[in-house]
Amino acid sequence: MLADLNMLAQKLEADRNIKVVVFQSANPEIFVAHADTNFLKDMSATAVSREEVKLLDLQVVLERISKLPQATIAKIEGFARGGGHEFALACDMRFAARGKAKFMQMEVGMGILPCGGGASRMARQVGLGRALEIVLGAQDFDADQAEAYGTINKALDPEEIGPFVEALANRIALWPAESINACKQTVYASIDKPIDEALKEEAYWLYQSTSQTPALKRFQWADDNGAQFDMDNQRSWPDMVVSVQEVN
Repeated sequence: MLADLNMLAQKLEADRNIKVVVFQSANPEIFVAHADTNFLKDMSATAVSREEVKLLDLQVVLERISKLPQATIAKIEGFARGGGHEFALACDMRFAARGKAKFMQMEVGMGILPCGGGASRMARQVGLGRALEIVLGAQDFDADQAEAYGTINKALDPEEIGPFVEALANRIALWPAESINACKQTVYASIDKPIDEALKEEAYWLYQSTSQTPALKRFQWADDNGAQFDMDNQRSWPDMVVSVQEVN
């Protein structure tokens, strides 16, 4: 599966026609159960220094998924434990079905730690105390608890999750691909860099957007037509931002 994900990432990185990727499972009970323990069997029982340590394949592949230019959504309708949960955390957004989704990081009980980005991304997602509660507690938690923790965006009833994710994905796919990527890069910079550097990233990606999308034409259109001052438009911006996609 890691090899398949790596190949998928390679294709997606080169395909600007695809703007949104939804990950879901064909198994009605499992999103991704956990990482296969075989990937640890060749590890040395001798500790290595920080200078010698290398990233695991699981870390490398999930980081590549995280950095895709497309918006990524995990649609979780079954067990997502260990590496499966870490895979979901590597996606940009996560939505889970009530009564079906279960999450867990069980690694501490096995004598290791979450090593697919779980320990690292968890703290960025929910804060230090909550991350340690999840990682050290090694307990199952459901969709509603995940929403309360902040590990997912939203818990939905099983019959609601499909239409909700489809509508969100279709809406995001309306926007320019370069703008989607620029938004992703800027938001990730906000948690990975000090504020002064993050603001520079924000300005950098703004210029990338204006140089690669119809942004300037759209702002000119809004100015020429007085669209920005029309109170009907102010009352219906969700529809307005869709209609402006016709200006290219």
